[in-house]
Amino acid sequence: MDWKNRRIDALLEQALIEDKAASDSTTNLTIDPDLRATATVLARQEMVVSGLGCIPRIFEIFSHLDARGPAQTRFEVISHPEVFDGVRVHDGQALAVIRHNARALLSCERVILNLMQHMSGIATLTRSFADALAGTKAHVLDTRKTVPGLRALDKYAVTCGGGTNHRLDLSDGILIKNNHISLGGGVKQVLGKALTGRKPGQRVQIEVRTTAELEDALKYGAEALLLDNMTPDQVAAAVTRIKQAEAEREVAHPTREGAKKRFIPTEASGGIVLENIRAYALTGVDFISVGALTHSAKAADISMRITAENS
Repeated sequence: MDWKNRRIDALLEQALIEDKAASDSTTNLTIDPDLRATATVLARQEMVVSGLGCIPRIFEIFSHLDARGPAQTRFEVISHPEVFDGVRVHDGQALAVIRHNARALLSCERVILNLMQHMSGIATLTRSFADALAGTKAHVLDTRKTVPGLRALDKYAVTCGGGTNHRLDLSDGILIKNNHISLGGGVKQVLGKALTGRKPGQRVQIEVRTTAELEDALKYGAEALLLDNMTPDQVAAAVTRIKQAEAEREVAHPTREGAKKRFIPTEASGGIVLENIRAYALTGVDFISVGALTHSAKAADISMRITAENS
């Protein structure tokens, strides 16, 4: 994650502005402006960490928003070498230690915790799904069901938990869904348009829900299949049929020596939860997309303990 990316900077700045961190009435009235303090960020549960990189960047951005003087700009963020984004930690484990002006620590505390709790919650949930796939070839995918404005952070958190990112946005790949098929005149028509007009390197994926739609998708050149709202048995049958189609294409259009054989990636989606994801993985499907990774993850329990440096 590039924490100095302009999009991320804008997101973090907006979070600080939303909380009016530079106009903290309580802190400004009660805390000595020259007091230095140490803050310890603590895990309050077993969890997978995500978002550590936001801590120094938040203070850097805060220093530009705050007019309380140069004492606010000197800070140090320390984490143990074994603690980093993507690692499992236990209840009570220190995630980071921050030495800074006490006012700055108090004013930025909530923004830091909100982001880290949200991201670590996603990473922790994702890890549970990824662990359920151990020993299979399937990979768990996220979706675009993210908090508006936080997609880059949500998807980064998924990778911290061992998941794989699907499309970042609508320009980042071609995925023909049911509404496209209905409005575009049918499978043949939409596939033909997509295959003809796509950008170089773009793979055309299409959603299918029935055996008939699958046969049409294979007939008219689909390059990746999204098997939507099917049972594990239906997915297994579809995967078998798709492998057969791969072999048929290879016979009809032999691959030149040294080139990769034709491959049609398969993805299952719809109604997949932790309790049944392994049953889907055992069908031989390549990917399993789970919207819950980002739209239903419970925030991780993280706290910040702040003490004066001379205490």
